[in-house]
Amino acid sequence: MSLLFLPVTHSLMYFYTASSGVTNIPSYVSVGLVDDVQISYCDSNINRAIPKQEWMKKVDSKYPTYWEEETQTCWEKQKTFRLNLEIAKHRFNQTEGAHIFQQMIGCEWDDETGEVSGYDQFSYDGEDFIILDLRTQTWIAPKQQAVFTTYKWNQNRYAVEYETSYLTQTCVEWLKKYVDYGRSSLLRTDLPSVSFLQKSSSSPVSCHATGFYPDRAEMFWRKDEEEVYYGVVKGEILPNNDGTFQMSVDIDLSSVTPEDWSKYECVFQLYGVNEDIIHRLEKTIMNPEINPEINPEMNPEINPEMNPEMNPEINPEMNPERKDAIISTRQNVTDDFSNGSC
Repeated sequence: MSLLFLPVTHSLMYFYTASSGVTNIPSYVSVGLVDDVQISYCDSNINRAIPKQEWMKKVDSKYPTYWEEETQTCWEKQKTFRLNLEIAKHRFNQTEGAHIFQQMIGCEWDDETGEVSGYDQFSYDGEDFIILDLRTQTWIAPKQQAVFTTYKWNQNRYAVEYETSYLTQTCVEWLKKYVDYGRSSLLRTDLPSVSFLQKSSSSPVSCHATGFYPDRAEMFWRKDEEEVYYGVVKGEILPNNDGTFQMSVDIDLSSVTPEDWSKYECVFQLYGVNEDIIHRLEKTIMNPEINPEINPEMNPEINPEMNPEMNPEINPEMNPERKDAIISTRQNVTDDFSNGSC
């Protein structure tokens, strides 16, 4: 059985965050990502934009002032976002405590169909605050405190049209350039190592794949060449610290006789790779006393206690909620919130 994958959709995202009353992180952070791979970084401590991928240095050859301009943008946005944060605190009648004002802006491009889309949204203390509806080209206020701002922004039709143009054209043009710069890395395929895990003889058997790239993958159990659905739980695709990904799919075999275990196999499929990776299950290799490798408590990629980098309490890359605390686009300071140009 061969699964159909969706066309490849590339993405360019910028996350901006201003914070107050929060310790151990810079008061302003800017992060750029292409296909979820970090390409640029700037914060209020280093006060300069830096490339986070070796291939991003290629931009210098055609745009010699690129990183200088990115640094200038970082300085300007620090001022804007600090002001926006103070305005938000005033709107919510807050003077103390930890507060965060964030923006996520970006675009997506389907390299097969050519379809493009974009988004721009602001949040305050983790909740949606202002969102751009690109279809109607209007700003929406999920919070009452943002109604006045969205009214003003929607009155400026030139700014709304400029924002739409940026998201559907300029952003996409840069996305295509970045994908071209990082083609050897972004469009590569890394095959995973696949292993079986089981906590105890009565626990579900987990088929675990790690080290694969890109994150467009499928994994499932099958018996006698037919996919199994009953008793199967699929896990999410999660990032590894080295930029690759991991995933697991569990199956409950408590009612299956040991003799029938060998009829089951785990199938892994990766986008861009024609051949499936197939591992047949055998009862003997699932005995922790015989094969300690199947004990997840001893696997540093599964058990955070064995590997601090995999612990979401320590490494924000493993925890989207903590990672969201580092978000950021380009705008001018006004007496109200600024959406600006990107």
